[in-house]
Amino acid sequence: MQNGRPLRKPLALPPQESMAMIYDLILTGGTVVNHDGEGARDIGVKDGRIAAIGDLRQASAGETIDCRGLHVLPGVVDSQVHFREPGLEHKEDLETGSRAAVLGGVTAVFEMPNTNPLTTSEAALADKVRRGTGRMHCDFAFWVGGTRENAGDVGELERLPGAAGIKVFMGSSTGDLLVEDDEGVASILRNTRRRAAFHSEDEFRLRERLGERIEGDPASHPVWRDEIAALRCTERLVRIARNARARIHVLHISTAEEIVFLEQHKDVATCEATPHHLTLSADDYLRLGTLIQMNPPVRAARHRDGVWHGIAQGIVDVLGSDHAPHTLAEKAKPYPASPSGMTGVQTLVPIML
Repeated sequence: MQNGRPLRKPLALPPQESMAMIYDLILTGGTVVNHDGEGARDIGVKDGRIAAIGDLRQASAGETIDCRGLHVLPGVVDSQVHFREPGLEHKEDLETGSRAAVLGGVTAVFEMPNTNPLTTSEAALADKVRRGTGRMHCDFAFWVGGTRENAGDVGELERLPGAAGIKVFMGSSTGDLLVEDDEGVASILRNTRRRAAFHSEDEFRLRERLGERIEGDPASHPVWRDEIAALRCTERLVRIARNARARIHVLHISTAEEIVFLEQHKDVATCEATPHHLTLSADDYLRLGTLIQMNPPVRAARHRDGVWHGIAQGIVDVLGSDHAPHTLAEKAKPYPASPSGMTGVQTLVPIML
């Protein structure tokens, strides 16, 4: 949504009208990256909208910015952010999170449902839309959490104004958002029409391996939440989706094995990668400790390389930040009392460039 309204398409003008118009702003001389490739183009802006793209050297504007030597890119969509409002505003809120987004080149966000209260109902979604309208600096939509309690309603919830779709947590999560069993997941997928998104870690294996956590040692985080937990859950998820004749989106892929598996199931599953799984490895726990503690974890370098392979081969469909802020005091708690999550909405674009 754009200030609470549907998004509008940029205005496209014929060349002669482009010359006649007086623009508010012209970005001139830059290399513009667009859907049809890169090229030397100017951009004319009128009333806050892109009004023309092309050769505008003969046009006039209230302000002109010389972009020679620079690349000019469209703003990107970050499909996974946790802006913490309502209920956790001491970490961040919709206004500050969206401000960070636009400073980093992100012009639209899909925000996650694990707030307080959880975004699992029409009323909770409407409250978030109301909170964001007029306060958020970028376009927005909100994921609705899929649960056992609302499984019969997800088909209606996913189509409500401001809804990005349905998000399901199959690994440890907040409150009633956890849906760890096959039948619970199937009951949601039988009622969705859009592609539902999933946090894919096998909760049963996570419970079995709690003893692998070592007090004060964040490097034990990927030992506990190991690659088998991720792969096993993704395999289960694809099987459930096929049986339900549904399509799915697997968030923050973190293992080389999942990339190999999902390559064979692109007809059912799309997937997302994050910058931290593409740039960090388990070796970095020694230096950064709980600052890089997240779910699913940063893993051994071979998994980082495997996710890059997924990017290069077109197996990964989406890059998202999984922006999930905490205070430094919270992150400084000794593992495993330290919360999982890292910031990223402001650094998604520059890191990937």
